[in-house]
Amino acid sequence: MDSRPVPLYTKTGDAGETGLFDGTRVSKSDPRVAAYGEVDELNACLGVVRAHNSDPEIEGMLAELQRDLFALGALLADPRQRIAARVEKATLTDADVTRLERWIDGFEARLPPLRHFVLAGGSLTGASLHLGRTVCRRAERSVVALGSGAVMPVVVVYLNRLSDLLFAMARMANARAGVPETEW
Repeated sequence: MDSRPVPLYTKTGDAGETGLFDGTRVSKSDPRVAAYGEVDELNACLGVVRAHNSDPEIEGMLAELQRDLFALGALLADPRQRIAARVEKATLTDADVTRLERWIDGFEARLPPLRHFVLAGGSLTGASLHLGRTVCRRAERSVVALGSGAVMPVVVVYLNRLSDLLFAMARMANARAGVPETEW
């Protein structure tokens, strides 16, 4: 394992370009760069949730989700889909999607069934998770806009399921905080 420090700046992006994992240089406005930038923004949103969340169950899930999002970003930065074969932690599989579904099912089993749309808000943790959910949906739209075959299908499925999980998590955080949901 390489233990050299990673530099904070390289100056290679000073002309408005960045490098993908396959070595190609693209504009920082490239749709692929925008997509993994939105995944990075989502990861930062989850970091904010972790900073003020006090629920150990949600904390453990968020830490796993952040690791998954790093892998997802790496997959997006790899247009030839070769990194997963070289870097084990840069993979997402159907098992990861199944894990999200189990978590959603677990929350839903402990929450009252939805009868109406609910307004985003509630506790600080719940409201922050709702914000993360919307960032996740935007990232999903950007990934889908890359076109069929541009990414592994599991990437789109994972983001779709993750937004559902963040909604369920927000509901659970609000319920545990004793903050009622506001129906629309």
